[in-house]
Amino acid sequence: MTRAVCLFTGQWADLSLETLLPKVKAMGFDGVELACWGDHFEVQRALAEDDYCQKKWALLEEHGMACYAISTHLVGQAVCDRIDERHESILPPEVWGDGDPEGVRARATQEVKDTARAARRFFDAAPQHVKDRMARPGKAVVNGFTGSGIWHLLYSFPPVAKEAIDAGFKAFADAWRPIMDVFQEHDVLFALEVHPTEIAFDIASTRRAFEAIDHHPAFGLNYDPSHFGYQRVDYLAFLDEFADKIHNCHMKDVWWSDQLGEAGVFGGHTDFGAPERTWDFRSIGRGSVDFEGIIRRLNRMDYRGPLSVEWEDGGMDREHGATESAAFLRKLDFEPSARAFDSAFSED
Repeated sequence: MTRAVCLFTGQWADLSLETLLPKVKAMGFDGVELACWGDHFEVQRALAEDDYCQKKWALLEEHGMACYAISTHLVGQAVCDRIDERHESILPPEVWGDGDPEGVRARATQEVKDTARAARRFFDAAPQHVKDRMARPGKAVVNGFTGSGIWHLLYSFPPVAKEAIDAGFKAFADAWRPIMDVFQEHDVLFALEVHPTEIAFDIASTRRAFEAIDHHPAFGLNYDPSHFGYQRVDYLAFLDEFADKIHNCHMKDVWWSDQLGEAGVFGGHTDFGAPERTWDFRSIGRGSVDFEGIIRRLNRMDYRGPLSVEWEDGGMDREHGATESAAFLRKLDFEPSARAFDSAFSED
């Protein structure tokens, strides 16, 4: 059974789910990873309305769609971040409130805890064929961000004291350990998308995040190779090291130049798509990521979860790009061999 090919709906939240689903089906996907914004998955409605989850599944089934994860990237970002005016644009009004940073972080924390509860209700209501294919049988997966109180200290000038970084990881653990306790209580897994601006953004910082949170059993990873290559981070080695913690996979491509350029790893305060950039996100198969290597690593670690396309390419129509991405993954994915290729030579 090859992996389900899904579309992450975060970049499509300008469309209602009812409008989006027939498009997703026509693009060739098996299902969706529902974002917790727009009307795609509404956490508080899932908790308050007895039939919300059943109606959501009925809508998915009507269009031949499955779902294996939901995503709380935007609210999760506010749990550990240094809150400023930028966050108002990504947060629900009830979480932003009056914008007071401590209040925003407290409300975001509560919303992420509620997301674990809502995910449990949602996946408990799932059709049996969805439960049968879930990466971790019987468990829901919530993907998201953590935010970081020390991202602004990334470049150590003026010099950053070791104690400041230590305090940042401790603050992350103090904020997220109680959240993870709620996830564990409801038998739900949180999958951090390792990503710039998060507490973990490469292999070294991911290792340290796990250490800080004492390898909490509910805390895992959403793998996305597009955030590693342009940083010069080994995205295949990442799979090798954290294989048992990867609960979901975002399939997203990125191009990076081997030549020196005008705007480097930090982007030069340019917009995505600017010609002077030395890296940019691309539709799958049109960038620099070795997806063949990724599929072989996923087979080696027996990852059975979805391949979820997070489509971003500022130079391409999104419906064209998502359609070709689904076809690319469906052609690329394959079952591992159950026998050695030369075993026939030793048979009578």
